[in-house]
Amino acid sequence: MQVGFYGHVRQYHNIKSEIDANIAKVLESGEYVHGPMNKQFEKEFAAFSGMKYAIPCGNGTDAIWLTLMALGIGPGDEVITHANTFFATAEAIWIAGATAVLVDCDSKTKCIDPAQIEAAITARTRCLLPVHLYGQCADMPAIKKIADQHKLWVVEDNAQGVDAAGDTFKVGELSNAVATSFISQKNLGCFGDGGAIVTNNEHVNQITRLLRAHGSPARNVHSFGFNSRLDDLQAGVLSAKLKHLHAWNDERIKWAARYSAGLRDAKSIDLPYAKPGYRHVWHLYVIEVKNPAKRDSLLEFLNKNGIDAKTHYSIAIHQQAGFPWGKGARVVGALTNVEKNAACCVSLPMFPELTADEVDYVISKVMEWDKANG
Repeated sequence: MQVGFYGHVRQYHNIKSEIDANIAKVLESGEYVHGPMNKQFEKEFAAFSGMKYAIPCGNGTDAIWLTLMALGIGPGDEVITHANTFFATAEAIWIAGATAVLVDCDSKTKCIDPAQIEAAITARTRCLLPVHLYGQCADMPAIKKIADQHKLWVVEDNAQGVDAAGDTFKVGELSNAVATSFISQKNLGCFGDGGAIVTNNEHVNQITRLLRAHGSPARNVHSFGFNSRLDDLQAGVLSAKLKHLHAWNDERIKWAARYSAGLRDAKSIDLPYAKPGYRHVWHLYVIEVKNPAKRDSLLEFLNKNGIDAKTHYSIAIHQQAGFPWGKGARVVGALTNVEKNAACCVSLPMFPELTADEVDYVISKVMEWDKANG
């Protein structure tokens, strides 16, 4: 059996008529950038997110650094985040001109560990940037408390957790803004690159709208800005998909539960942890091999048996060859959990359109490997 990592084509075929209708509507309108479909999706996504404003932009990386710039964060400032996430989180801090300060993650959730944040705060700290990793919210109440005590901004990197929620909070309620990505592999993905900022902050709303479009509030009027616009074709795809997202995430939750039940007796791996009461939307289902020396063995075994397993993220940010030590970045404390996660992680196929037979096949092969290596 072959089990792919993504279900893009299956998903397209499942709602093909809705997507095609929106694409045709855009093409017939003749307005392909900041046209009616873009405005429609903007309103829909703001409502879905429970926020006043949604500002679509070119991609998730831009969403972060445009937000940081709107908050006045730049050279001389520090932004605290964690190192076991996609490189773009730190990259966006550098693009804004600030220093990325990396701390350890929580051993269970793999999200930023609030207990590590205090030691990293200096007189130059301006912002906390938690990532809702793999589809599970970071501990936002604890992060908000620290931010309030030190008068810091909070920007949530929600590229992996659209429709996720905590036990007592929603994404965006305890921060100044949220940045998300719509690249095709995300839970809500377009047919290329895309992103958005969602916020209740009027200043962030106004400034990011200017920054994303050459500083232009009206035709022929410009100030300092960039080119980071979501085109209407992508907005049409996202608008068609958005109404299905909650149900699709319910399917992810179902498949994650099936994986966890089927793998609970494995001796050589640790299963992902979902905090009680949280809505974990399982952008990724990431297991950890207890012996890091055997991680690649499992990955190769699964690949050879037709299972497109991957790693997220096998090289932590501070371990990357391009990490700018002393030039815009520093590490605080031992990143023990981050480095363990990087060395041991294996991502199993996870998308709503999986079948029970496919999930059970993946489980059987992981257990087969576990029996030989446990």
